[in-house]
Amino acid sequence: MVTSRVETRAKELVFVLEDEADVARIICGTLKQFDFETEHFSHGHEILRRITRKMPAICLVDLGLPDLDGLEVLRQLQESGAATIVLTGRGDVTDRVLGLELGADDYIVKPFAPRELVARISCVLRRLQKSTSIGSHNVAHFSGWTFDVDAHRLISPEGEHVSLSRAETQLLELFARAPNRVLTRAYILDVTGGAPTFDRTIDVRVSRLRQKLESDPQNPRILRTVYGSGYLFTSTVRWTKAH
Repeated sequence: MVTSRVETRAKELVFVLEDEADVARIICGTLKQFDFETEHFSHGHEILRRITRKMPAICLVDLGLPDLDGLEVLRQLQESGAATIVLTGRGDVTDRVLGLELGADDYIVKPFAPRELVARISCVLRRLQKSTSIGSHNVAHFSGWTFDVDAHRLISPEGEHVSLSRAETQLLELFARAPNRVLTRAYILDVTGGAPTFDRTIDVRVSRLRQKLESDPQNPRILRTVYGSGYLFTSTVRWTKAH
């Protein structure tokens, strides 16, 4: 029996991008039982057109689409600021990794139980709510960089603006709020709500951050690996309010 504990938000709008009608019907039916509103799309161009008019709380995205490349649709949804969960087949490890590299907030493997689907959506929404309510000091300064959490943006020591996905922002904020402290993969997964059976997601996202932060990502100075333990953010951080 599904408990009410996962029923954490009422009437949040979920966009469901799924070209298999039977699967979409099950997903939408499940979400409506838990007081989510849903809009279903069978084609990538439909959801991209719709999101310019209405922003959902989250998008569920099946990457196997009949009209557009699913990863390109995911990228455009990320650029719009939407939270995303990738729907993927059991053996589609590559799609999972690519989706996470593009900034998806989570993934779920088909077939999935209704409880898992609702729990994962609720988990992502709770994380987003927490990240916007931590406090007013949401701009970090470290090693010449400026990191604006709310804007999902880095400004390099040279003044170049570097955009971050929602997932990258969440991970960098976690490191920046715990400088000079080793964070284990288990801890990061627990805080970010990741799947413990696929902790390579952390490595993928750390690698993406290094590509943006480090002058030599192969020999990082800011975000270091502590072998056998986890990761260490080595910079001194000063937090200020956004202007």
